Amino acid sequence: MNAIWVIEDHRRLRDTVREALAVAECGPVATFADCESAIRAAGRGGEPPAVILLDLGLPGMSGLAGLREFKTLLPRTEIVVFTVCDDRESVFEAIRAGASGYLLKSEPVARIVAAVREVQAGGAPMTPEVARRVLVEFQEAAPPSAEAAAGGPPPAAAALSDRELDVLRLLAEGLVKKEVASHLGLSPHTVDNYIRRIYAKLHVNTVGAAVARAVRDGMV
Repeated sequence: MNAIWVIEDHRRLRDTVREALAVAECGPVATFADCESAIRAAGRGGEPPAVILLDLGLPGMSGLAGLREFKTLLPRTEIVVFTVCDDRESVFEAIRAGASGYLLKSEPVARIVAAVREVQAGGAPMTPEVARRVLVEFQEAAPPSAEAAAGGPPPAAAALSDRELDVLRLLAEGLVKKEVASHLGLSPHTVDNYIRRIYAKLHVNTVGAAVARAVRDGMV
């Protein structure tokens, strides 16, 4: 099982999350107090982490800048960002930068553990409040295209097959890959293939970014 990295400058919270993940047997856990030390660790090679829990309010390099760096260095790693501040702009930027989920530090530790399990299963964990704000932000940020205004499908939607749109809509409803497979009567491997095609056509590399694009472009 691949490692989980926790990047958080507050020692007590960092240790609490590490211990909770260890007890829940989510995988081996490594902790860092800032992005710079985690980036150095990533640069040393070795097996990349499966999931990074990343604080946005870090000293030195910001969590948002670190997120962009990690998506370049560790493109297959899922990143869940969390912060004490429910800031719509931070949510918008984090999802655009490739975050797979977004949680507030006010959430119980059990919710953070559940979020790791969810993203390991292919989900995109967000608090309901944050999810609503992301939807509103993308809807407000993207005026309807000419095709949409004329009643036709948006350009990105036109590039997707009917089955790919089915998969994308179910992901947008919060289903994980196994649930999508069950709902559509497909194998998990087939769903993985559809998701890879969706990523390629929408020019994204995470479920969260694909869903955000779908919402922004009116596909769901």
